Amino acid sequence: MISYRLLIMCLWMTSVVVPVCAQSVPAVDQIYDPKIQTVLLFPQLAANAADNPSETLNPPVISLDETAFLQLEFDDLTANYRSFRAKLMHCNADWKQSVLNDIEFTYEYNDNPITDYAVSINTKVPYYHYKFPVPRVKLPGNYLLIVYDERNRSNIILTRRFSTYQNRIRVNAAVAFSSDPSRQFTDQQIDLAIDYRGYQVISPQDDFRVVVRQNYRDDRTIGGLRPTNVRAFDQVLEYRLIDLSNTMPGGNEFRFFDIRTVLSRANFIDRIERPADRNIAYVQPDQARSRGAYIQSDDFNGQYVIDHRETGNGATGADYIETVFTLRIPELPGVDVFVNGAFNLWRLDDRNRMAFDAASGTYQAAILLKQGVYNYDYIVRTSGQPPRVDEGYIEGNYSATENEYEVFVYHRPPAARADQLVGYRRMSVNRR
Repeated sequence: MISYRLLIMCLWMTSVVVPVCAQSVPAVDQIYDPKIQTVLLFPQLAANAADNPSETLNPPVISLDETAFLQLEFDDLTANYRSFRAKLMHCNADWKQSVLNDIEFTYEYNDNPITDYAVSINTKVPYYHYKFPVPRVKLPGNYLLIVYDERNRSNIILTRRFSTYQNRIRVNAAVAFSSDPSRQFTDQQIDLAIDYRGYQVISPQDDFRVVVRQNYRDDRTIGGLRPTNVRAFDQVLEYRLIDLSNTMPGGNEFRFFDIRTVLSRANFIDRIERPADRNIAYVQPDQARSRGAYIQSDDFNGQYVIDHRETGNGATGADYIETVFTLRIPELPGVDVFVNGAFNLWRLDDRNRMAFDAASGTYQAAILLKQGVYNYDYIVRTSGQPPRVDEGYIEGNYSATENEYEVFVYHRPPAARADQLVGYRRMSVNRR
């Protein structure tokens, strides 16, 4: 006969570990509801800190040993209040769901209502702005934040990746131009060394999983790196590869434009139209940059900042602008052209696909964007199988480009059931 206390404990454990469609949700950054826009997930140092638009430029990666927390913000363009809830899913280094139960990585019940919201103020496109402080977790590693409709638990609204770390090992890294003479003007090379003194590991050359990411983009990563030298006495692993598997195209500095105001034309805005139902901003026409010398310019490495010039309140004061992009290049048969950036979570889909206009001889796309300062570039994708994505075809690749890199080092400790992020390092190259 089962005691009353044991029965209650079993019911509580069951309620914690039952996922909300977590088994079928891909662990990727994705917006499933077309009415949801401008999804931001970024670290904040304190809950009562003043809103600072530049905070959103930092990646959603925080240390468990610091007081920073992650803030989720998004807009609902239905202009009606909807009840949303959020939960977390723990993932291994390969971003596949781990076998951990919720109580093994969360401090509280893993199903939280999103109750902080506000209505847009004096905007032609009305919306509700939601905020949600992501609960702290127990373990360092990869997580997926899942937001779903409270009235329909199977209706996933959006998903966003984030990571937490504890630096139990030391990562030394340096970025320079490629050691291959044929790539020294186009590619950047990342040399690494992992110092694991004082950290228990059984087989260092096999147990650590290293991932290098460029400009906080999950579509620009290097994985599967193997150490080239194991200094067992010093407890150091060196990654100085000669097969070029640790090199990445440098890309180019991102293009940018400013739509923080519609009262006048700001940087790289050609003209602004103001019909009754919306505002339309035309970005100055662009040309290909893949030929010619590298030109130095400052950028956000593909990110964007939400802001409103007149009120300083980008959260609810910024309007949504129909932003028109124009690219002057000849038509490319059998190739799709996209205007891309963090504003689209680096995804290539119908929202940012460009159409060729034969009359003007240009590719064009109109995208609804919240007021702010945006980085973007142009990407081509072939229609073959498998399709091939080329960011350098229009933008070019230069080793002199300023880029941000992150190094993630994962390890599964003895007797642990999931991978943990035991080393993290951020670094810049060609910063000016």
